[in-house]
Amino acid sequence: MKEPAPATEDIVLSSRKRLKPPGSNNGQPSRRPREEELGKDGVVTIPRLLKTPNVNHKSENYDDLEDLEYPAALYSSMEQHLPSGFLNVSREKKLVLLDRILSKYRPNGERAKKHREYRERIRHNYQPLHFELYTLDPERFFVNSFLEAVKDGSETALRRILTEHSSGVFTFSMLKPSFCVKMLEEVEHFERWAQEARVKVMRPNTMNNYGAVLDDIGMESMLNHLMIRYLKPMAAVLFLNVGGCSLDTHHGFVVEYAMDRDLDLGFHVDDSEVTLNVCLGKEFDGGELFFRGVRCDKHVNGEARPEEVLEYSHVPGHAILHAGRHRHGAKAITSGQRTNLILWCRSSEFRELKKYQRDFSSWCGECLLRKKERVRRLSSAKRQLAS
Repeated sequence: MKEPAPATEDIVLSSRKRLKPPGSNNGQPSRRPREEELGKDGVVTIPRLLKTPNVNHKSENYDDLEDLEYPAALYSSMEQHLPSGFLNVSREKKLVLLDRILSKYRPNGERAKKHREYRERIRHNYQPLHFELYTLDPERFFVNSFLEAVKDGSETALRRILTEHSSGVFTFSMLKPSFCVKMLEEVEHFERWAQEARVKVMRPNTMNNYGAVLDDIGMESMLNHLMIRYLKPMAAVLFLNVGGCSLDTHHGFVVEYAMDRDLDLGFHVDDSEVTLNVCLGKEFDGGELFFRGVRCDKHVNGEARPEEVLEYSHVPGHAILHAGRHRHGAKAITSGQRTNLILWCRSSEFRELKKYQRDFSSWCGECLLRKKERVRRLSSAKRQLAS
């Protein structure tokens, strides 16, 4: 049966691609409902505005907020057009909703200009807490096992440190505890500065309401070095079929989960060819990652086969490496706070070539299954003709 049209409309800004909730065979985890209920499958959604305003609703006053992208009166006016279920959430939540509605109508050039201005303001005014994080120092950042494997460079050495939990999902010890602590402190320091300076933090993607883009605060060069020098050799071995040998750009950020923040992350694929996901801490329960197989656009909402189903519990300092097209999500955190460093690694070459391809059986699980079935039927037909 075809699913009914959703009552909300998605705002997608070239970040994560949300997927329909998988069926019971996929094991989509349930989560505690949030007060604001911004999307039942983890995607950031907004309500459709009502044509007729609710004149009996007293809108919030936004005049005291600095750096609003539009006049404060516009936000107050738009608030009266929100469905009743959204009128009693906090002013902060309403502002997020209204900003994302307005972002649809902002030209790409204007959006890029806003981003440049945001970065410039950070560059000129933000004073980092740990300057040593902004230049990659392998001896300070990485555990010895990872460092030695990369220095060796052979496939044997690289695979020696890896654990493959399911096809295409690899984990390994990567970051030293001291690095994790400093990165957590740096992110918290940036968030305090942003709050005091009344700077609205641009979030990493459309599915996470908390966290920050590390590239925006000055770590772009460091993360690019990390991708090219330390991740690309591994990706070339493990993800050759999805552009692992031609990674050339990235998007680096941290995401935060806590009882008073995002609880979970819905079923989705990343806007990357290869994704690095490293838990920084702190103490927490729950929040397991779940994986459901690699799929192309055509088959992205299909069911997972039993051998593709995986759940993984985060370990601070340990990295998870997987294809961006590997469907996944995160279960709800049940206590504490979890912060992860994520690096989306992209290949311009792979993306360009993919435009002209129709067969993705080299990496899409469903395409491969259907190709094998076609070959089986063809072989069976040939045998029948020969008999």
